[in-house]
Amino acid sequence: MNVDPTREDIAAFMAGDDGAPVVMLNLLRFDGEAGRESYRRYAAAAGEFMDGVGASVVYAGDCAGPLVAPEGYLWDAILVVRYPSRSAFIEMVKNPDYQAITHLRSEGLSAAVLQPTTAWRAPRQDA
Repeated sequence: MNVDPTREDIAAFMAGDDGAPVVMLNLLRFDGEAGRESYRRYAAAAGEFMDGVGASVVYAGDCAGPLVAPEGYLWDAILVVRYPSRSAFIEMVKNPDYQAITHLRSEGLSAAVLQPTTAWRAPRQDA
């Protein structure tokens, strides 16, 4: 499984850019304990790049077995990151210094989901 977005993935992601914040759901399956350590090193180094574009970690944690999920839907960890916009995310990933550390992420993961999400609008109170 490819764990890194392709040019086509990035183009589709940016096609939905409305300038609003985006929250990225990361589901992570590590490539063993060495993979977990590689991803830990990536996460420690990625923090400064996230700060640089105004992103923040909303939640990070280990996953337990799913309560309800398709067969084999097992993940080691979840990471939820809020970016001020899709453009901010792209600004981060295009940074050459950031690109120099992404091998740690790629080498650390055997599978991943990177799912952009947008907030639901609150229902109108007078409806």
